[in-house]
Amino acid sequence: MNLSIIIPTLNEAENIGRLIRHLLENSTKATTEIIVVDAGSKDDTVAIAEAAGAAVYANGPKGRALQMNYGAQVAKGTILFFVHGDTLPVASFEQDIQEALAEGFSIGCYRYKFDSPKRLLKINAYFTRFNFLWCRGGDQTLFIRKSIFDALGRFNPEQVIMEDFEFLKRIKDRYPFRIIPKSIVVSARKYETNSYWRVQLANFLAFNMFRFGVSPQRIASMYKWMLGDARG
Repeated sequence: MNLSIIIPTLNEAENIGRLIRHLLENSTKATTEIIVVDAGSKDDTVAIAEAAGAAVYANGPKGRALQMNYGAQVAKGTILFFVHGDTLPVASFEQDIQEALAEGFSIGCYRYKFDSPKRLLKINAYFTRFNFLWCRGGDQTLFIRKSIFDALGRFNPEQVIMEDFEFLKRIKDRYPFRIIPKSIVVSARKYETNSYWRVQLANFLAFNMFRFGVSPQRIASMYKWMLGDARG
């Protein structure tokens, strides 16, 4: 397996160094490269990522879908692993992905848990074990064969916030999807700056606006108005 790990970033100085070091510490020759595509961070994300050992493409395209597509374009590996900058995959990620591929799964993700002991967040995390679209999200990471990613047309750049849902909707019923029964760690920072119920409402509205065909720009505007972060 030749694995390319792709991380889209924007102002992730607080988390990116830890993430890259963790990935490198738990990598073997199966991991070909760690690619960071930055969208013009105003903090030290780029310098930290470079110092940690990633291949960094600074001042890249703005928008997570475009960033991940660019990372996939320059990737040398045959397997792509998309990871958000504020998450921490399990140490066994290489073995887990290899096993999933060997079982016939060309695409999949993990469950997740938050870096918070709050009970309500544990309820959220519990539902990530189920294979329903509303239980998914980019925070759960995504592995996929590069050939299939390209054949499917990559992430839709018009989806400025719901790119992961739109992509998974396209593959539904076309490829078997593996939810690896282990949990990566996801930052609970949105819940620290907003109330739990406000975040839940924003997520509920965003998903249903997407489901009923509301424009990505309107969804992003709503999300940013409610939470101050249009990237989800």
